[in-house]
Amino acid sequence: MPNSNTPGDVLFLLLGAILVLAMHAGFAFLELGTVRKKNQVNALVKILTDFAVSGLAYFFIGYPLAYGVDFWSSATVLSEHNGYALVRFFFLLTFAAAIPAIVSGGIAERAKFHPQSVATFFLVGVIYPFFEGIAWNGHLGVQDWFTHALGAPFHDFAGSVVVHAVGGWIGLAAVLHLGARRGRYNGQGQVAAHPPSSIPFLALGAWILIVGWFGFNVMSAQRVGGISGLVAVNSLMAMVGGTLVAMWVGKDDPGFIHNGPLAGLVAVCAGSDVMHPLGALVVGAVAGGLFVWLFTVTQNRLRIDDVLGVWPLHGVCGVWGGVAAGIFGQTALGGVGGVSFLAQLAGTAMGVAIAFAGGYVVYGVIKRFVGLRLDDEQEYYGADLSIHKITATPERETNW
Repeated sequence: MPNSNTPGDVLFLLLGAILVLAMHAGFAFLELGTVRKKNQVNALVKILTDFAVSGLAYFFIGYPLAYGVDFWSSATVLSEHNGYALVRFFFLLTFAAAIPAIVSGGIAERAKFHPQSVATFFLVGVIYPFFEGIAWNGHLGVQDWFTHALGAPFHDFAGSVVVHAVGGWIGLAAVLHLGARRGRYNGQGQVAAHPPSSIPFLALGAWILIVGWFGFNVMSAQRVGGISGLVAVNSLMAMVGGTLVAMWVGKDDPGFIHNGPLAGLVAVCAGSDVMHPLGALVVGAVAGGLFVWLFTVTQNRLRIDDVLGVWPLHGVCGVWGGVAAGIFGQTALGGVGGVSFLAQLAGTAMGVAIAFAGGYVVYGVIKRFVGLRLDDEQEYYGADLSIHKITATPERETNW
């Protein structure tokens, strides 16, 4: 970043980092409200500890890998330009830590605790920053090749692909290694319903994510001079479109209604700075419908037990967002231009391939050597008692 960053830029990015950090509370409560009561504590604990592990992995390995920047200088040097370099790391860490937060929802209710922390370290330290460096820092000359051969670089303003699709496809790999929850499917092809434990907590998580997302998208400008009301309103319109279509397609189901805005926001991240608000509305609407349809297909037809639907929500809607930026960003559709549909396809496909292959290897190795899954008895009693030795709502208190 240039040395002309002002204290205002530092404050701008710090506020963005705080907003995205708050989104991790949204991830936690969305999962807490969706899982059964015997796994609520585990949902909360995973999100917080995964963030802490992500902080170490990204500070020492991931951020240097993606941007070639380390923090081994003295505090005097690090505090230059009001510490902008440090705050930029904080901001981008909150994005990187979204990867295990996304995965957590897919593997809920039957994954071991510490093996997931090990996976988080490698995902945030190696897999995610490898693609992040390609997409956002020009590594390996890929973006230069896209520009030369396809007319424009791969454009992902706020991470539809870099964050969400990558997290969703890693989540799919993890779910495939884990298998379905005990009793979810039987030999007769029937599906046992596991309804959400708390719609209010699920809704709270969704609302926290929605609010924080405006920091996720708008503050991706990373400086005050780059701020754009277009990004804010496009995010708003995509959220609206996702909500209403999910309500309609999901037949008023509250779980779908509260995930619909998230689907829209996932999809609009990539092109939020280049689309017309009407284009963003369409992008969000398509994403809301995609999520409801694919969540149902995944659970009932494909029998893939992705508890929160992280592959449809983040993986597929993130892919749609990457591709949609190359459609609705075109000047012919009211966009700003400067995007290539073919470059969007190629960059999105590359992100999916790296994420799924990397996630499959990381979880496959952990499964082979230490195991990923709770045993049947632990799963029966729930992750809260089996791992943390306490439930979310203890029924008995001591009198002394």
